[in-house]
This record gives sequence, structure tokens and C-alpha cells, in this order.
Amino acid sequence: MTATYQLVDNEKLALLKNTDTEWQELFEELEDLEDEAAVCLDIDKMWDVLHFVLTGTSAENPLKGNLLSESIVGTAPISDDDGYAAYIESAQIHEIVSALEGFDIKSAMEHFSMQVCKEHHIYPDIWDYEDEIDDIKEEITDYFYKIGNFYKTARHSNSNVLVSIY
Repeated sequence: MTATYQLVDNEKLALLKNTDTEWQELFEELEDLEDEAAVCLDIDKMWDVLHFVLTGTSAENPLKGNLLSESIVGTAPISDDDGYAAYIESAQIHEIVSALEGFDIKSAMEHFSMQVCKEHHIYPDIWDYEDEIDDIKEEITDYFYKIGNFYKTARHSNSNVLVSIY
């Protein structure tokens, strides 16, 4: 399962929010939007561990009202039958940017433990590869900065954000 973040305008967001389509049709619409998206960010399989680093919990247990959690999983789920889709309205983006800017990723990486990730069943299941810890920490840090820049772009363009994990 990989996570993709897309900028969507109000018209496309309204279509997705009000859709009565089946989940498979919705994902086809999301894929079409991804092809059209001027800005799209794919953080591959690192969405759950990034959520864990930011919040101390798996993305399977999103923290309602927690801006760091919502930066990864969105604020309003659309569906989660065979995958997951949610959105964040443009009015909320400024607060998410502020929360991400206030997070100390360097300190979090100093305290990062692959064993703790394994104990909490954090996706993806790569926690037995202790010899790769530096590469994994670098990848998490890189995605943290990329997602921060993505939300800054969303703020600047006054766009909504669509989150899809499938």
C-alpha cells in the first residue's frame, strides 16, 4: 500500500465528496485525478511509519483533531473499503503547515527505534533490517520534508488535498 497526496480544486473535491460510486470506481477517479494533478506527492510505503514518528501511533488509529496525524491521513475520510481516501480542505492547510514546521524531525530521528516500530506492527514490515537503519531514517526524514513542502504548495495555491492509500 502506498500513499499519494494530490492538490485538488473545489470542483473536483465536491465531486469526490458527493460521489455515490462504488469504491473501485472512486479509485479510478482518483487515478485520473493523479494523472491530471499539477502537484502530486507519492510517499510510497512510508506513510504509516511517518505517522508513527509524528504521533506515536499507527495510521490505523488516526488521531482526530491532531494536525500531524491529519497531515498523513487527511481530516475527512471518503471511503476505506478496499483502500483509503480522505481529504483536507484548503482552510485547514495553514494549520497543518504550522504543525509540521513546529515538529523537530531531527530529534525524532535521534530517538527512532526499529524495534519499537516492529513491536507496534508499523507498516511496512522492514524492521528486522537493523543494518539499514541509517537509510530508513534518511528516507523518513526526506519524506517528512517533502510532505511539508507539498503542504506549503497547497497553502500557496489555496488548494484542497486529497489523500489516497491503496
